[in-house]
Amino acid sequence: MHKRDLTPFIGVEYTGLTHTGLTRPEVFADVVDSLHQRDLVVVRGIDLTPPQQQIGIAARIGRPVPSPLADWRHPEFAEILVSSNERKAGRPIGIERVGHFWHQDSSFDADPCAYTVLHGVLVPEGHGQTVFASAADVYDRLPEDWRDLLWDRIGLHTLTKQQRIAPEHVGLSIAEVRALVARQYPAVEHPVVRRDPHTGRRFLYGARAYMDRVVGLDANENEEFFDLVDTLLADPDRTYTHQWTPHDLLLWKSATTYHVATDLPPGVSRTVHRVSAAAA
Repeated sequence: MHKRDLTPFIGVEYTGLTHTGLTRPEVFADVVDSLHQRDLVVVRGIDLTPPQQQIGIAARIGRPVPSPLADWRHPEFAEILVSSNERKAGRPIGIERVGHFWHQDSSFDADPCAYTVLHGVLVPEGHGQTVFASAADVYDRLPEDWRDLLWDRIGLHTLTKQQRIAPEHVGLSIAEVRALVARQYPAVEHPVVRRDPHTGRRFLYGARAYMDRVVGLDANENEEFFDLVDTLLADPDRTYTHQWTPHDLLLWKSATTYHVATDLPPGVSRTVHRVSAAAA
């Protein structure tokens, strides 16, 4: 087994591990400590067959929960969300284009899961990268006047910006669709600045895609806030770009880890399995 930091700001990579090796108590304890201290863990090339091995790994750091996207669950394991652009017998086997914008997982939920566990089932070489940034590092890079302005503020998080058109929306106007989604997924409140219980560091919680606004800021100030976050996240010197290789396993803390999936070229297939775990 070999272990190394991926960047000065986020991430630890492990190589040379099998599933048996990963689940040894002393090894897994080291992985969990890396996860808690560095937000993101990459385990290169670990075959998780059968798929419930991935659920078992998630169960050792938290409590795996069934995916809320019932139509795209693994046919045998409700805890696994299949993200894929593959088709079989003319039908999609998973949900396409998930997370192609900077976000923190499920911040639109009142009680988001604490961990995400992602396994590369079919990953194309050189395509479909995932980019990560530390929310603590983003907070540290905020100008001082913005840190003062955001202190003790509440953010309203919502799914309305990202909700996909569904059959029940046919015939509705855009305004009616927005109103329906707002009723189905009411906005939830989270502090804009939070403290990581594992590291003690403050981190920024919120980004344009899953956030309506910072309460108490006017429309111009909110737009400036979203632009500022976008600018900080776009700095390639403060991010980690994961170049997928077959069977990579990624684990991250949902609140403290910003990430975005990149687009695939036409005709390139990609399938990953995702498990979300609530805090134990």
